[in-house]
Amino acid sequence: MAELSKKYFAHPTAIIEDGAEIGEGTRIWHFAHIRSGAKVGRNCNIGKDVYIDQGAVVGNNVKIQNGVSVYRGVIIEDNVFVGPYAVFTNDKYPRAFSTDWEVVKTTIKEGASIGANATIVCGVTIGRYAMVAAGSVVTRDVPDHGLVMGNPARLVGFVCYCGRPLKEVIRETENSVLLKCMHCGREVSISRELYSRVARAKDSKD
Repeated sequence: MAELSKKYFAHPTAIIEDGAEIGEGTRIWHFAHIRSGAKVGRNCNIGKDVYIDQGAVVGNNVKIQNGVSVYRGVIIEDNVFVGPYAVFTNDKYPRAFSTDWEVVKTTIKEGASIGANATIVCGVTIGRYAMVAAGSVVTRDVPDHGLVMGNPARLVGFVCYCGRPLKEVIRETENSVLLKCMHCGREVSISRELYSRVARAKDSKD
C-alpha cells in the first residue's frame, strides 16, 4: 500500500530523491521518479512512470499523465494538463558523444493542455490556456488560447478556458476579435492578426 506523508502522497514504488521539492497535497504514483533539484508544486497529480528531472519546474494543480518525462529546462506553470506519453526535449542538436550541449528552455504557460503522444520540441512557449492536439509535433510558439494540431503543428483555431472551440464572434475591432464560448459563455479576446491568419488558412482549403 502507498504511504501518506505529512505533505504529499507517494506510492512506495516511486523514487523521490533527497533535495526534491514537492508541495502539499501532491500525489505521486507507481514507478515515478522525482530527481533531486526538481520542483513540483501543490496539489499535483504525477502519474505512473513519470520522470521529473533535476532543475525541471512544475507548478501548482498540474496533472501529468502516465509515461511523461519532464527534462531540465522545462517549466510547467499552474493548472497545466500533460497527456499520457507526451514528450519534452531540451537539446536542439543531440549527439550521444556531445560534451558541450546546452539546455534549451521550454515553457508551458498557465492552464495549457498537451494531448497524448504530442512532442514538444525545446525552445518553444505554449501560451496560456492553449490546446495541443494529440500526436502533434510542436516546433514553434503557440499563442494564448491557440489550438494547434499536426506535424508540424499548425494553428487551426482557438479554445476557451474550458477547452471547447471558440466559434461565435461577439465584436471586432481594428486590433482584436472577441469570441464567446457556446459551452460556458465566457468571452476571449484574440488578436486580429492571429484570427485573420486562421481564417485565411481555412479559406485556402475550401
